[in-house]
Amino acid sequence: MKSLYWIRRDFRVDDNPALYLALQQGCRHAIYLTATKTWQAHNAAPIQVDFIERHLNAFIAQLNTLGITVQVIECSDFNEQREVITEFYTRHQFEHVFANQEIELREQQRDSKLQQSINLSVSQCDTILPHLSVLNKSGEMFKVFTPYKKAWLQNIHQSGYEQGFLGAIKVDKANTNQQAPVSLNFEKNCSRKWPLASTVLDNVLESFMRDKLPNYAEHRDIPSIKGTSGLSPYFSIGAISPRRVLHQLLNHYPTILENSKAPLFSWLNELIWREFYRNLLVAYPRLCKHTDFQTKFASFIWPNQEQLFKAWCEGKTGYPIIDAAMRQLQQTGWMHNRLRMIVASFLTKHLLIDWRWGEAFFMRSLIDGDLAANSGGWQWSAGTGCDAQPYFRIFNPVTQSKKFDPHGHFIRKYLPELVNVPDKEIHLPHAFLAKQNQSTVYWPTIVDLSEARKNTLDYFSQQLNKVAQ
Repeated sequence: MKSLYWIRRDFRVDDNPALYLALQQGCRHAIYLTATKTWQAHNAAPIQVDFIERHLNAFIAQLNTLGITVQVIECSDFNEQREVITEFYTRHQFEHVFANQEIELREQQRDSKLQQSINLSVSQCDTILPHLSVLNKSGEMFKVFTPYKKAWLQNIHQSGYEQGFLGAIKVDKANTNQQAPVSLNFEKNCSRKWPLASTVLDNVLESFMRDKLPNYAEHRDIPSIKGTSGLSPYFSIGAISPRRVLHQLLNHYPTILENSKAPLFSWLNELIWREFYRNLLVAYPRLCKHTDFQTKFASFIWPNQEQLFKAWCEGKTGYPIIDAAMRQLQQTGWMHNRLRMIVASFLTKHLLIDWRWGEAFFMRSLIDGDLAANSGGWQWSAGTGCDAQPYFRIFNPVTQSKKFDPHGHFIRKYLPELVNVPDKEIHLPHAFLAKQNQSTVYWPTIVDLSEARKNTLDYFSQQLNKVAQ
């Protein structure tokens, strides 16, 4: 049977069921389709597109060693993708197309229409457990994380997880028939500070599990310490399999699933959060349209002051932990997870700006931009999402700064203008700078925290009372 493998966000040989099944049918051809107008509409980050291009070329080289030739075709959107794949399928007389699933709504609609005209088989490999295999007693997706996690662990204990595709495909490096590198026709920012997934799997991940994971629970919230795994960019483009990561984790710590309260479990907990958000997107496709999970917020009116949003984007809020975090995002295309929560809370709670504005800005900037995790995290911070932070819980950026960057190491790295400010003043340096006649070296605060907090509580209460009536 003449088969075609359709490359999507699955730039890996390991744990790639669509590729495995295609090879079983004698596959010698693969195709990759861009969707540049859709990428732009979906706020694709230039640094992530560069990251994708690098992994696409590395993947093409691997496929070439398997005797597979890859054709890259530029498309503008998913409608053109359907036209191109159908024409390619017919012209080359393929009998079967194999692809891995993309869970977003428009991608699902594209595949559904394609399956009416071509023989398209879609596999799933973006989560550890199959989508919607962890449900509550009513057969519905959980709406609170903790019971979901308990059921997820119970499912793993009882049934395990699919390991059939781990290491199932062996690359023959002796085959030297290599294609020329491809370049994606889209704005790109250099991503080379992030190594290719092969390097991460061979070196970085093992080192993290051996040396950093034992202290992960203690270090994970400290932005000045490189204590996290850094896997999120690779998960977001499918360059590393979450099942492979769990497999390696269990090799290092065979009993890690036994005690969810143990410090070692805290990193696995983050992987389960990722599963939770992806399953929510599958269970509630409307979330792909950036709707509030809690429907009571549908008529919520955000004040949305443009000048405040601009100051937040540019890291000119006058609160060092916020501004340093935003500069980290601008300079590196990444932001520490604790800081993501702090800046999101500040935007939605202190500045009363629609979470969708922040979510879109993050997607345009992040190397690990992912609709499920990004939207889920922003709604959690805004109080509009599933198992969300209630509207009356508001992170104080100064308190957070003192707790998680007590000596200002992270702040000074990204705000060198504050390098001479003492530790005890670094979290709100304006009074110290005024005494030193240096008020102009750093931005004044754009809101008073106490006043903004009171305004937010009043505003949320008023808006939600209107809904209740």
